[in-house]
Amino acid sequence: MLRQLAAVRTPWLTDVANGINGAGSGWGASVLGLSVVALAMAFRRWRHLAVFVGGLVFLDVVGELVYNGLSRPRPYGVPVIGGWAGYASGSPFVGVLTFYLLGIVYCLAVPGRARSRARAAAVAAVAVFGLARLYLGVDHPDDVLLGAAFAAAIAVTAFGYFTPDEVFPVAYRRGRTAHVDVTGRRGEAIRQAVADQLGLDVTEIKPVGLESSAGSTPLRLRVQGGPEQFVFAKLYTKGHVRADRWYKLGRTIGYGTLEDESPFQTVRRLAEYEDYALYALREAGVRTARSYGIVEITPEREYLLVTEFFKDAVEIGQAQVDDAIIDQGLAMIRELWDAGIAHRDIKPGNLMVRCGELLLIDVCFAQVRPSPWRQAVDLGNMMLVLALRTDPQRVYRRAQAYFTEAELSEAFAATRGVASPTQLRASMKQDPRDLLGQFRALAPPRPPIVLQRWSMRRVTLATAMVAITAVAAYGTVRTFNPGSRGLGADPPSCGTGPSMILSAQAVPSAAMLPCINALPSGWHADGADIASGHARFWLDSDQAGPAAVTVTLTAACDTAGARQIPSGQPGMQQFERQLSRAPRYSALRYYTFPGGCVTYQFSFAPGASPHLASAVNGAVGYMPRAALVSHVKNTEGLALCGRGAACPG
Repeated sequence: MLRQLAAVRTPWLTDVANGINGAGSGWGASVLGLSVVALAMAFRRWRHLAVFVGGLVFLDVVGELVYNGLSRPRPYGVPVIGGWAGYASGSPFVGVLTFYLLGIVYCLAVPGRARSRARAAAVAAVAVFGLARLYLGVDHPDDVLLGAAFAAAIAVTAFGYFTPDEVFPVAYRRGRTAHVDVTGRRGEAIRQAVADQLGLDVTEIKPVGLESSAGSTPLRLRVQGGPEQFVFAKLYTKGHVRADRWYKLGRTIGYGTLEDESPFQTVRRLAEYEDYALYALREAGVRTARSYGIVEITPEREYLLVTEFFKDAVEIGQAQVDDAIIDQGLAMIRELWDAGIAHRDIKPGNLMVRCGELLLIDVCFAQVRPSPWRQAVDLGNMMLVLALRTDPQRVYRRAQAYFTEAELSEAFAATRGVASPTQLRASMKQDPRDLLGQFRALAPPRPPIVLQRWSMRRVTLATAMVAITAVAAYGTVRTFNPGSRGLGADPPSCGTGPSMILSAQAVPSAAMLPCINALPSGWHADGADIASGHARFWLDSDQAGPAAVTVTLTAACDTAGARQIPSGQPGMQQFERQLSRAPRYSALRYYTFPGGCVTYQFSFAPGASPHLASAVNGAVGYMPRAALVSHVKNTEGLALCGRGAACPG
């Protein structure tokens, strides 16, 4: 295949292929990947972003293992006319571009026709990029396929497992990500499950109260076969449990343990807990919804809690609040206190008014036998909600009939910051009055109760989170940097190994190739950088320091300022140029020969003896290119294109 492509090379086609290769393997691809990150952040798709970055780091780590394990030179039999760096193993550039494009598909494209088209466009883009690299001769066909398939397997598996469409859909609609679509197959499943398990015929499913709900999908079901025309239902999915887990982990790291912050482990347990909480509150005399039962939609993934629907009820933020409503709200908190229960989510969206009666809903996070701090927060939040529709003085005056001055003072010392639900804090910001300040002025003075709760668990979690974030950031920056995708190579040892052949491909005109011969005691090879146009490796010394000698092969070099001395290598001219002798030895040595030049750059640690440079004479040897040409021809039946092996194209 490579020979057929080489046969059709033309100057204009080569320019096009080089442009495509440069865009896909340079900063063009990096900008594409960074765009995925920026857009995922803009659309608040945090889970998709985490999967994208995590998959990218995984691709980088595992891809490097594959790369080093294969250590494959560039293709034989055709001239390599494009830029390259390192081995051809698995084509890292093709793999990274494939992952970036699939990141666009799974992070930004809506499932369905749009995603199918985006996927087809990604496949076409990778195919064009791979074809350009094959045309230039920088990759083998199977390296292109391996790089693309490996990256695609990681992307498809990661996004499919961690961001399934039914739980984390990509959609461009307003609303919270906690709210799932209840049309189509899910809607049919809800109708069938409610009919089978509760004996109710659902004729309509309508989302309600989405603005004030962040932990479930609230629904109003029109039913037949029951005593009421409508019932209320809360749809819980596995995504809600995951979100609850991350939310509480974040609160633990940010504020310590604000009371009971243990996450639910399963969707079933979440539904069971709210069903129990409804029963406990009704037994305590709190006016809340009657539960009709739990409906299993998908085992261990989706459950529906069906309850009484408060017909004609409105949120307290839309109702007329008089003294009777204020008294009911305060009495409700007293009933909760007497029963040893805290609601933990008192906000306008969870308080409904119907015909002059105050009703409490959404009891999922209720807690039995809470601390006095948690009970005080419930009182403070209730009084703030009531004051939003009236005024603090009126609410405080009515509260004195139910609570002591000490209890009221404690309530507003505890109610601050994240202790109040997000919706309540947002409503207070929109109100021009300083409600909390006015309540504190009315209550006896008391120092604010500190929310920060330090523990070994918090310190451990915070430390682990910082470490994971640092590692992920380093891996991400390293991956987005196109210069890091040339993963280097093993130092070329004298012989016919992959690094030696790669050096011959880097400078195809050179008749001789430098290599590691026999390292003296205290010296070792530190690494190599082999790319089109040069082959470079470093020697470290326990006395002269790291990178004490850098050996670089190029097609030519500038020996101006250097003096020619008798050569220590047969068939070569040697030049020396001493830059400094103290406090650190620094010098340049050149060996020139037909088609190439080797530069030794000495840079010793301060105080190291210049006589250590003599050890390099035996450490670095030379291989004739003709020996490698013969080896490739005998083992592969192909030509190592360059000096001594002309190739068409």
